[in-house]
Amino acid sequence: MIPKRLLNPPRPPPSSPTTVTPIHVSAYSSIAHTDPHSLSDAVSLFHRTIDDPNSPPSEPACNSLIDNLRKARHYDLVVSVYRKMVFARVSPGFTSLSALTESLVNTHRPSFAFGVMGLMMKRGFGVNVYNLNLVLKGFSQSGQCDKAMGLFSQMKKNCDCIVPDSVSYNTLMSGFCKAKRLVEARGLFEAMKVGPCRPNLVTYSVFIDCLCKSGEVDEGLGLLEEMEREGLCADVFVYSSLIRAFCGKGDVERGRELFDEMLRKKVKPNVVAYSCLMQGLSKNGRWREASDMLNDMMARGVRPDVVTYTVLADGLCKNGRAEDAVNVLDLMLQKGEVPSTLTYNVVVNGLCKEDRVDDALRIVEMMAKKGKKPDVVTYNTLLKGLSGAGKIDEAMDLWKLLLSEKFHLKPDVFTFNNVIQGLCKKGHLRDAVRIHSTMVEMGFLGNMVTYNLLIEGYLNGKKLIKALELWKYVLDSGFSPNSMTYSVMINGLCKMQMLGIARGLFNKMKASGIRPTVIDYNALMASLCREGSLQQARSLFHEMRNVNHVVDVVSFNIIIDGTLKAGDMKSAKELLSEMLNMDLVPDAVTFSILINRFSKLGMLDEAKSLYEKMVSCGHVPDVVVFDSLLKGYGLKGKTEEIISLLHQMAEKDVVLDSKVTSTILACLCHMSRDLDVEKILPKFLRHGEHILKGTTIKCHELLMKLNNAHPELKLLVAQ
Repeated sequence: MIPKRLLNPPRPPPSSPTTVTPIHVSAYSSIAHTDPHSLSDAVSLFHRTIDDPNSPPSEPACNSLIDNLRKARHYDLVVSVYRKMVFARVSPGFTSLSALTESLVNTHRPSFAFGVMGLMMKRGFGVNVYNLNLVLKGFSQSGQCDKAMGLFSQMKKNCDCIVPDSVSYNTLMSGFCKAKRLVEARGLFEAMKVGPCRPNLVTYSVFIDCLCKSGEVDEGLGLLEEMEREGLCADVFVYSSLIRAFCGKGDVERGRELFDEMLRKKVKPNVVAYSCLMQGLSKNGRWREASDMLNDMMARGVRPDVVTYTVLADGLCKNGRAEDAVNVLDLMLQKGEVPSTLTYNVVVNGLCKEDRVDDALRIVEMMAKKGKKPDVVTYNTLLKGLSGAGKIDEAMDLWKLLLSEKFHLKPDVFTFNNVIQGLCKKGHLRDAVRIHSTMVEMGFLGNMVTYNLLIEGYLNGKKLIKALELWKYVLDSGFSPNSMTYSVMINGLCKMQMLGIARGLFNKMKASGIRPTVIDYNALMASLCREGSLQQARSLFHEMRNVNHVVDVVSFNIIIDGTLKAGDMKSAKELLSEMLNMDLVPDAVTFSILINRFSKLGMLDEAKSLYEKMVSCGHVPDVVVFDSLLKGYGLKGKTEEIISLLHQMAEKDVVLDSKVTSTILACLCHMSRDLDVEKILPKFLRHGEHILKGTTIKCHELLMKLNNAHPELKLLVAQ
């Protein structure tokens, strides 16, 4: 607590004659010089003369030097010169002590600054509100809000001596807001509204920014309206805080409205307002509007900074427009703005996501030429891009480079994970395990992402024992399996038809407090349906909905397929209706399942209707759908429908595989011998391992195959 005497100082003692040590005028003027270029010379002269007992510098000269150093913000030098003064028994004046207080505050030593005020009192100087506000600022900025509040409370109690002003309130408000102590900030704000120091523009600006950063953006917006009723005009800082907050929570429209309101009120936007709104627009896929804002800000004379360009490049990359992001990078360089490492990384990442790894490598090369060293994030991004593009050999070369002793960077856990992921994706499990061993040898324990990748790799390679051993190792090492770990295990076990173990893990997952994902439910339901346990699959389906899981199209597809296979047409149709009522749009798989089942059951009108609906919805039927329809029409002897469907297949460039080719041949066997099959059949693209894409198989080739397989048909084919 601040001593009361500090706020109620004694009167200074009456002046008495003092003996002033003689000093050369030239030395005095040199030490007291105010020219910034001469300050260093003045400090050097001070250090030479302060130890000279014959001609030490005078008090006025030293005090003037300290004040000039304060004005130049050489705070460390202020402290250094003051210490030398005191040691040489040169008495500091009020100016020096005030400068010392300010310097200690700005070098993050508020407690020492508080002590200086006591020294000021001891020497008979009065302490004013400016001095106390400095200390208040020091406590507030260093997070010592309780000390700041204690000082502020004492100021209020002794208001007959020193009355807190608006700066005092705003300083304390800023401290509370910086420390995220919203309750105290709100209390202080309400106290100001009924006290002598009413909230001003600074108060509202600080408090609105605090509310926005705390997620209370609606309350912040209410204060904007309140301050306008109080006759205060919001500035660009108030609007920028609100725009950033609304865009941050996804309400870009409200952010845009505030931006437009700012323009209407003739408040010039700054680079922060533009950047925040551009980021919000980009996140919502509105990259064109974000790009237009870049042009608008330059037209208004607001210079885009590195953040602006980076935000726009990031938004373009996330919307699959890496080429435009490269153009933004080029524009940035043309305008003389130096891209940061983050800017380059954003563009590199965007190119890698579009499988343009070679272009990404060129950006990294350009980055190095511009004097920006790629960081570990840059190389990790390249590794992920190379691995994702299947260029595992190049990824391994880069990884070896990162491990070399001469390289300027050391890999991190993400580096290893990216390489392991690429190797597992390619099926190079042994190499992935070797990388993990190297990782451990280098002191990296890895994380759950590492072990999830390896467990998935083992399961995909049908190495269940290895997967379970690694699972045990993870538990013994103190790691906690996460949702992804369980999902990998459950999905892998289901694929290996080990449903019992998968269900056991599923139950353990729930018992551990980890909520299963829709993917976990779908994997189990699909396995149950394959085993013919439709009722258990339905129970899981209902459980998923009861625990408020978002049921997706895949979930419905699995249950509808299982229900149709069980011959329950009525329930399947009900499920389809239910799916549509939930605003879930059937996908190509949904239509394929239904068409296949209706065709097999001879319900060709329903199958045909579903096919037409599938096409009208924009889905492209695949060979499975055509195969199902052809088989259904073939069984019913629907020659015209078969021919029509074959022509549709040709128009859609359907590639014939062995299965659908056999189906077509079977259909031809049931056609009337009066038909000239060779003339009525179209040409198709043929699919095969040793046949280049784009070659065609003519109808007479199909007939040749049919004639060779069934000579008894005696088909007349030109030899």
